[in-house]
Amino acid sequence: MKKEVAVLLHNIRSAHNVGSIFRTADAAGVRQVYLSGYTPAPRDRFGRVQKEVAKTALGAEKFLPWEYARTPGPLIQRLKKQGWVVVGVEQGARSIDYRTFRTKRPTLLIFGNEVRGLSPALCNACDTLIEIPMHGRKESLNVSVAAGVILFSTC
Repeated sequence: MKKEVAVLLHNIRSAHNVGSIFRTADAAGVRQVYLSGYTPAPRDRFGRVQKEVAKTALGAEKFLPWEYARTPGPLIQRLKKQGWVVVGVEQGARSIDYRTFRTKRPTLLIFGNEVRGLSPALCNACDTLIEIPMHGRKESLNVSVAAGVILFSTC
């Protein structure tokens, strides 16, 4: 049986990145997508389809379950109480190479803002931080590309 994986997108500013992550999450077998902060949702608060998300999600946003939470703290606490391991995708002194991360527990993967990443408070809420080693001159990947790398190695 496959491990249960969910994704939390916090303060992602680009609707195209959100849609792309929905599409990749579906392809990788993710169970649920959570959105928080100012991350655009597939539908706005009036129930209208967000065209920019739909454009890159190509329908994945219609059948992959998603939930919006204004702040991520209560969601993270709830999932931890249910036995989920919370993993932030962020570069830092505490981060380990994503290729060495292993768990059999249900896993919530958190991806943050395209420029600032995850806040220190959100990093502190994580059980583990993982990163993708960078070998070129650039220090990071686009968040949707990073999500693809991480999701297909974790799911």
